[in-house]
Amino acid sequence: MASQTAAPPPRVSAPVHAPGELAALAARHGLTVSGARPSLPAYVRQLWGRRHFIAAFATAKLTAQYSQAKLGQIWQIMTPLLNATVYYFIFGVLMDTKRGVEDFVPFLVTGVFIWTFTSSSITAGTRAISGNIGLVRALHFPRASLPVALALQQLQQLLFSLGALALILLVFGQYPRPSWLLAVPALALQALFNTGVSMAVARLTAKTPDIAQLTPFVLRTWMYSSGVMWSLDHLLAGDRVPHAVMVLLEYNPAALYINLMRYTLIDSYSATQLPPYAWAAAAGWALLCGVAGFVYFWKAEETYGRG
Repeated sequence: MASQTAAPPPRVSAPVHAPGELAALAARHGLTVSGARPSLPAYVRQLWGRRHFIAAFATAKLTAQYSQAKLGQIWQIMTPLLNATVYYFIFGVLMDTKRGVEDFVPFLVTGVFIWTFTSSSITAGTRAISGNIGLVRALHFPRASLPVALALQQLQQLLFSLGALALILLVFGQYPRPSWLLAVPALALQALFNTGVSMAVARLTAKTPDIAQLTPFVLRTWMYSSGVMWSLDHLLAGDRVPHAVMVLLEYNPAALYINLMRYTLIDSYSATQLPPYAWAAAAGWALLCGVAGFVYFWKAEETYGRG
């Protein structure tokens, strides 16, 4: 008897849908693209919802920063003080930039502390994504939390260091006065500016890591043009510098924030040494860079951690 082989069951092919039909089907059932960028208002709400994580992350980073050093958190104060000492010897003594500058030590130390706040925030921004890539790939959260947290870490470090700055000012005859209260809005504007620039740099370095290697050179050039170690008034005196260059240097945001803090803290630094509309310009830089940096970072939200 010949064996009979059962016929295989008929193959049922899956229906083929056009991409537009698939998108319509997903939308009809409430499905969305994984990792899609939320709208800007929704993103702001998500970021606000992670505010406790941002604060805890910033504090943890600050605590761990010098955990391996024997002096621990003392380095938060020692680092800018040692920088100020080196700059005093090189620029104040060897190059004699202290000539004609009243209260040169408070002038220099204030400039170093405030400049360090900006440069450290931007440097931290270059590592915001690449330095936390495991966290970015493992968890879903608004990626702006990382540069914001690192900027907050630098603000916490500055606030910790301001005690040393106040002590130096007292030693050199600068006593508390009502104008010291203006340091609060000046630092708030600088913090907003720093955060915006940090977010912009975070996006750039996430896509092009080589930018992180160029950042120290850019920051060094920026520092020398911001009057950290010398008075821009003396540098710009006379007709040696074209007027356009003079305006650019005076309204350079780093110089604005440094000079506003010198005005609030040092008796001999008067309002006449500030450029016209210094407070308005400082607020303008803070709002412009804060908002633009945030929007610029948000536009690439779905790309971070991929590739």
